[in-house]
Amino acid sequence: MTAIPPDPDPADVPDLEPGGGVPPGSTPPDSDQTSGVGAVESPPGRSRWTPTAVLSVVAIALFVLLFLSVVVWMLTGGL
Repeated sequence: MTAIPPDPDPADVPDLEPGGGVPPGSTPPDSDQTSGVGAVESPPGRSRWTPTAVLSVVAIALFVLLFLSVVVWMLTGGL
């Protein structure tokens, strides 16, 4: 089955000039539109920090601190 195109046929639209324009004072033809919401609407969460986010931030902070401490240790003559 062939779907109906969402835009009107230019040959059937009055006041449509060659190239798709409309003369001044005319309204261009409307296209089909869909209704409804695009995404599920849900209430916002209570907290922006989930347990996984907190754990990730702590793990990254520990890694950075460990990396910086090794750099300082090596610069001060540790090896």
